[in-house]
Amino acid sequence: MTTLILGASGATGQLLTRQLLQRGQDLKIVVRSLDGLSEDIRNHQKVSAIQASVLDLSDAEMIDLVRGCHAVASCLGHNLTFKGMFGKPRRLVTDATRGVCEAIRSTEPDTPVKFVLMNTTGNSNRDLNEPVSMAQKCVIGLLRLLLPPHVDNEKAADYLRCGIGQGHQLIEWAAVRPDNLSDESKVSAYEIHASPQRSAIFDAGTTSRINVADFMARLVSDDTLWKNWNGQMPVIYNATQPE
Repeated sequence: MTTLILGASGATGQLLTRQLLQRGQDLKIVVRSLDGLSEDIRNHQKVSAIQASVLDLSDAEMIDLVRGCHAVASCLGHNLTFKGMFGKPRRLVTDATRGVCEAIRSTEPDTPVKFVLMNTTGNSNRDLNEPVSMAQKCVIGLLRLLLPPHVDNEKAADYLRCGIGQGHQLIEWAAVRPDNLSDESKVSAYEIHASPQRSAIFDAGTTSRINVADFMARLVSDDTLWKNWNGQMPVIYNATQPE
């Protein structure tokens, strides 16, 4: 089993990499700089690291990258700096998602490849017509105008929903939606829902990055769990602790 990870040097990406290594997966990872990887990942015998910007890869290089992979997991995102949020590439996540999916189509794999996208609860699953308050709609509208990364997240998920859709012969997908991200050292109890249970803007919950990584790794490696969430946008929260 070989999984391709995009954004493997990020905060969640490195956690996901370790989770998949613990499950015995062979990994291909694409990073702009190997210096951003911890030593245990960089030197691991099951990790094949490609130093490049994923959007700079040629079509042929992208096809070689995805060939033989049973799954792709994307933790790509924009750096929380002025350049990261407002500079180019503004469609990093969307263009990478599209490029990888087109490469998968070109390889014509014998069985469908799983694509697991890390997304956000601020993005509604329009397949389910999720209820959103007027106040939240107004705020989301402003985010679309003012913060390009939000639009990027929306368009990446929309590509999977509409461009790939349900029942594709070569690609299956799930877009994981965490709420307000936090850093924890260990996996804890968490909840998975088909839709948000609270307002992502006015009543955000908490989701630890390591729990996101654990759930994404389980989706990649557990076919039974995958069947539950294939073609959906599951929402993940840390479990509420009893008082």
